[in-house]
Amino acid sequence: MKHYAVAEINITDPARLREYVTHTTRLVERFGGRYLARTSNLEKLEGERPAPQILLIIAWPSKEAAMAFYNSDEYRPLRESRRSGSTGESLLVAGEDINRIARM
Repeated sequence: MKHYAVAEINITDPARLREYVTHTTRLVERFGGRYLARTSNLEKLEGERPAPQILLIIAWPSKEAAMAFYNSDEYRPLRESRRSGSTGESLLVAGEDINRIARM
């Protein structure tokens, strides 16, 4: 089953994030991920909390592929760099409809 990484990111140190983006993009693709969105072009429709500076969505062929990337030795130092240059929330979302109504 496909899984989607969804992250809301607020940048605190732009210099750290430039290197992170360059190296992580290739690594994501090598592990089978495909970027669907990495953008600051957001339009908030509902909710109380502020919109993030950047919203990221990556499609993964499986939960295992996403976790293999996330836990890889290659990603570990990049993840730490991201954490020191930004704040945010990250989720891994199953590509399913729990109601079993929508075609997925």
